[in-house]
Amino acid sequence: MIDFLRRRLVRPVVEQLTQGLSPDAIALTIAVGLAIAVIPVVGTTTVLCTTAAIVLRLNQPLIQAINYLSFPLQLAFIVPYLRLGRILFGGVPIQMSAPELAAFVTSRPVEAFAALWRVTLQALGAWFLTVPIIVAVVYFALRPVLRSAARRLGSGTRTGSEPAPGADSIRVAEERDGR
Repeated sequence: MIDFLRRRLVRPVVEQLTQGLSPDAIALTIAVGLAIAVIPVVGTTTVLCTTAAIVLRLNQPLIQAINYLSFPLQLAFIVPYLRLGRILFGGVPIQMSAPELAAFVTSRPVEAFAALWRVTLQALGAWFLTVPIIVAVVYFALRPVLRSAARRLGSGTRTGSEPAPGADSIRVAEERDGR
């Protein structure tokens, strides 16, 4: 499992750091990808991650890697989001465990949709309320770690607050040439 995570998660992040993507951009990509990956509606994350990456100008391969690796988290968060949605918005409690709920949805999808559409909307509401918290916690936790890793790798990546290497010499050359 450690080798799998190293190959599928750590290596792509290190490659992004050594290819010039800023640690802040990587942290934001991971944070947004993880927040989207736990949405309590299975089958929506790929499109949502693609859209978020385009709109926010995030790294597409990295956000999709985070999305796919987080699928077990999505399954683990469905029932808690259903419960949180019920607490926040009212309604009857779900009397099924996660395996029972999965069996119900896969064996009788039309009946499940009819029975669960309201609680699914409530779970989505709960998810919407938690997304900013997830993004903030993950982003601010990863940013210093990734900045430190970038310094250790000596990749020349920028933290977002530093000027690009050679920016002064480019500016001087442009002023000299009258651009």
